[in-house]
Amino acid sequence: MSMRTQYCGLTTEALLGQTVSLCGWVHRRRDHGGVIFIDLRDREGLVQIVCDPDQVDVFKNAEAVRNEFCLRITGLVRSRPEGTINNNLNSGKIEVLAQELEVLNPSVTPPFQLDDDNLSETTRLTHRVLDLRRPQMQNNLRLRYKVTMEVRKYLDGLGFIDIETPMLTKSTPEGARDYLVPSRVNSGQFFALPQSPQLFKQLLMVSNFDRYYQIVKCFRDEDLRADRQPEFTQIDCETSFLSEQEIRDMFEDMIRLVFKNALGVDLPNPFPVMEYAHAMALYGSDKPDMRVKMEFTDLTEVMKDVDFKVFSGAANMENGRVVGLRVPGGGAMPRSEIDAYTQFVAIYGARGLAYIKVNEKAQGRDGLQSPIVKNLHDAALTKILEQTGAQDGDLIFFGADKAKVVNDAIGALRVKIGHSEFGKKAGLFEDTWRPLWVIDFPMFEHDEESGRWNACHHPFTAPKDGHEDYLETDPGKCIAKAYDMVLNGWELGGGSIRIHKADVQSKVFRALNIGAEEAQLKFGFLLDALQYGAPPHGGLAFGLDRIVTMMAGAESIRDVIAFPKTQRAQCLLTQAPSEVDEKQLKELHIRLRLPEAKVVS
Repeated sequence: MSMRTQYCGLTTEALLGQTVSLCGWVHRRRDHGGVIFIDLRDREGLVQIVCDPDQVDVFKNAEAVRNEFCLRITGLVRSRPEGTINNNLNSGKIEVLAQELEVLNPSVTPPFQLDDDNLSETTRLTHRVLDLRRPQMQNNLRLRYKVTMEVRKYLDGLGFIDIETPMLTKSTPEGARDYLVPSRVNSGQFFALPQSPQLFKQLLMVSNFDRYYQIVKCFRDEDLRADRQPEFTQIDCETSFLSEQEIRDMFEDMIRLVFKNALGVDLPNPFPVMEYAHAMALYGSDKPDMRVKMEFTDLTEVMKDVDFKVFSGAANMENGRVVGLRVPGGGAMPRSEIDAYTQFVAIYGARGLAYIKVNEKAQGRDGLQSPIVKNLHDAALTKILEQTGAQDGDLIFFGADKAKVVNDAIGALRVKIGHSEFGKKAGLFEDTWRPLWVIDFPMFEHDEESGRWNACHHPFTAPKDGHEDYLETDPGKCIAKAYDMVLNGWELGGGSIRIHKADVQSKVFRALNIGAEEAQLKFGFLLDALQYGAPPHGGLAFGLDRIVTMMAGAESIRDVIAFPKTQRAQCLLTQAPSEVDEKQLKELHIRLRLPEAKVVS
């Protein structure tokens, strides 16, 4: 006989009058003057169990149970008494009168109540097994499962096949620091855990698999934050003989389908498309949050001859930029809030935050309130008001510095104000889903410290047709066949058309200051494979953790990963990483050189 006939959360009025067997955990036990009520919980939800003193053995057992005891109950499904219906539960119209109650396993006192919403993340991650019993965590992980199933069904329908690629591979420079794995058999040599299956999926295209995908773990030993983990999951896809537009259309349809089937949300059709240069000019970000209804106004030319040196200095600087951010209705913002935003932009390297309050535009200079107005000539003030479109009652914030500092600081400020209580009340934020394709990324970005060019995406991204010559003459002009899908200010995924010709790949390596010998040493297997009639190919990788985090409305990707790491890359549940014994180290021919302890004088 089956241990249970029914899930607790699926026990409804359809089963009235029937005897059911249920298994689950005690969510709550209540003694109401001689009758004991137990809320029994399983993965589908709760059901109310009634233990009556007439059932002597049942009642005796019920007196002993406590929260998180694992029980098996057999009982009669009956209607709840009038006035006690709970419309928040699937099972809210019925209760089960217990006829048998078996304690399958008692529980020690849990370290927290499962319905406590004020738990610290440290407590939750230390006791993750119990944390995962909480309904919101159950819902998050089931949503993750639904998303992956929808992805698999969609890709399978288009002829993609799931092919596994190695977890132990070669260390290649791909942007982040590798996790290294020492080899016992090949002493002194190391495998690396993959940052992505990038090179292998390209090799699979050369091998004529045409359409590959994998929902795969990737590893990066980098500084962590809310949307990063040392191990994370990609939906990794690659295709042959498709154009950039065809690839984008295919995966836009996939994301639209996933949101519809897993969340019941209709995303716009089609997604808007924006060039990288346009995104940086208007929003200072390559992943702009389009829910925020504010844009930059570029004022670099306007500020070149003003007396205010902060503005004119930046306007005349190489790679300098001056922008205005008009905040409609921002004139009502108290000084304390402006001061708080000044501290906020400092995080991004801004040395201050100038502003002008527009009290009465018709009065010209006299209608403006700001410490900087006296240092700006009339022509500049007129152009600021014209170009920003400022009206009475508005506030204009300014950023002036190197373009990167301005973009980072004022871009973050734009989002911060938009998401604030003020921004929402002022109608500067639209609470909806706003997807976007960002295309035409630069191939390279210049590292001022080293003087070298670095790949913006990765070194295997193809340049736009006609841009190949720039690889050797002017890498900064080279635009890539690269594209990112952005949703509400988060990058959901990114991809590109890949280089399929060995000579073009060699040019890219030279632009990155990777010589022929180094390229052969690190990427020889790829360069060799490209010479065997490699097809034109491209693809895209989505961050599964990020997608599910957004869909679940969770605060961190740790809330959609079963057993995540902390921001110190530790697992509090298993206490990993941990020391290993000397015997293991000897087998690997490794001797530890720990950093010397700092002497405190």
